[in-house]
Amino acid sequence: MMKFLTAALYKFVSLPDFEDLQAPLQKVCDEHDIRGMLLLAKEGINGTIAGAPDDVYAVLDFIKSDPRMADLVHKESFATKAPFYRMKVKLKKEIVTMGVDFIDPNTMAGKYVKPKDWNALITDPDVVVVDTRNDYEVRVGTFKGAINPETQSFRELPEWVENADILREKKKVAMFCTGGIRCEKSTAYLKSQGFDEVYHLEGGILKYLEEIPEEESLWEGDCFVFDERVTVKHGLEPGEYELCRACRNPVSPEDKTSEHWEEGVSCPWCINEKTDEERERFRERQRQIRLARQRGECHVGKRYVPRKRQKA
Repeated sequence: MMKFLTAALYKFVSLPDFEDLQAPLQKVCDEHDIRGMLLLAKEGINGTIAGAPDDVYAVLDFIKSDPRMADLVHKESFATKAPFYRMKVKLKKEIVTMGVDFIDPNTMAGKYVKPKDWNALITDPDVVVVDTRNDYEVRVGTFKGAINPETQSFRELPEWVENADILREKKKVAMFCTGGIRCEKSTAYLKSQGFDEVYHLEGGILKYLEEIPEEESLWEGDCFVFDERVTVKHGLEPGEYELCRACRNPVSPEDKTSEHWEEGVSCPWCINEKTDEERERFRERQRQIRLARQRGECHVGKRYVPRKRQKA
């Protein structure tokens, strides 16, 4: 059975020529039959790609051939079906959108904390622990005792920080996110607002779940990921959640027992948000998806099977 390697990566680094990097990076991804999404901005690179292992490593080598990204770190996991069906390299104003122009994570971010040291930090009574992810992600899983800012997008976090008195009640703030990029930018923002002792989980939740044994873990639930796996568990094993194709919310096995669950059409989280006309459109889309599956294809095109590379 074909195994797909997924590589999640990001790096805050000054790339004033980021627009010139788009076409060559798209070209090497296409040449190696890689799928996923990469974002380029003046502040760096961010994204997730997947494909045959040798091809993924070839793309990573290409990125690292730029001296500014030679020390790029990525996180790996494997799946038995394609996590993505297209490949796109996009130009953005920010590689993770906070909407704040005056912070530089390269020079302002908080202190990195290794996964092996994270439990000791977040159980310190002088520490307030903040989940910097969106509300639907926190609902799937989070660290024991962590605060949920209940944001719908990362852009809302600065406003929450401004009004969160609890951040000022303790000496230290520890922040975390899926792969590290949002908490790195969040701690930079907090330092710009006068917070001194700010920490973030190096490598994010994914690195923690990869390295920390489940019996020692303070993580509760699954971790939402932005690909077809939907969620992962300890050891980065795929979770049991699905994605509602109507609203993009993660749906648990329990959610699927609801009368409001209809695959590709509705779930308990969006049943009151969509019109009858929208649901009829979703039903037709779902019908087309089923027909494509019967033909051994993806709804977006032909079935994705990375080509085998010939050995030199």
